[in-house]
Amino acid sequence: MMDTQLTPSEALTEDATREVALLVTRQRRANGVMMKAINFVGGQVEGSLKMLPKGALAQIDVAARKALEASYEAASRSRGSYGGTDRMHKVLSAVSGGLGGLGGLPTALMELPIATTVIFRAVQGVAAEYGEDPLSAETRLQCLAVFGAGGPSESDDGIDTAFFSARVGLTGAAVHGLLSKVAPRFATVLTQKLASQAVPILGAAAGAGTNYAFTDYYVAMAHVHFGLRKLARDHGEAVVLDAFHRLLAESQPPVTRN
Repeated sequence: MMDTQLTPSEALTEDATREVALLVTRQRRANGVMMKAINFVGGQVEGSLKMLPKGALAQIDVAARKALEASYEAASRSRGSYGGTDRMHKVLSAVSGGLGGLGGLPTALMELPIATTVIFRAVQGVAAEYGEDPLSAETRLQCLAVFGAGGPSESDDGIDTAFFSARVGLTGAAVHGLLSKVAPRFATVLTQKLASQAVPILGAAAGAGTNYAFTDYYVAMAHVHFGLRKLARDHGEAVVLDAFHRLLAESQPPVTRN
């Protein structure tokens, strides 16, 4: 297992700055694609939310936490199962979403742990690409943190670097603490997905489309997250995150006023 301790450095090289800029671009594009997919498959977000029955939001909150807990635990038991290409994980997720949408919201909720596990496996695979041990407790915490990466909102910046180091003791309490922060953000994203699956049969197509888009989004966020961690190991966390936030702010679209 590699040493993932982040080491200090005084300055960021030009090459490293370009790599950070590429990660910023990747994050921006991921958010845009996700929004387009949701609006195409489920209609306007506000409209699709009205399709959810009363009390569904509370169910989604509980389901999001349970799905993340199950995925985190399963991720430590299946060496090698995180392998496969990003595209393979997207296809598997789409198939799962299609089957889940056949019966509307009840079957969509039942399918949720499967979809979450597929995405978690894909995120583990990305972590391995950047030189981290995907089965270590620390890396699995980092994979969990990726699920706190924004959501389908134009005002959301994606990766939240408050989760970046996750410098907490690798205990059950630490996992539950991270889950308490990540699960509500993930639930917000899932609300859009499940709203698009609320109509039986028609929800199958919506489920396949949103699952594919969500897997694509979280895989992209994983590349940003673990790409930044790799750069931080070489150049120092503070200087890398400073460059990331600066370039992210500079890439913000201009505010238009009527």
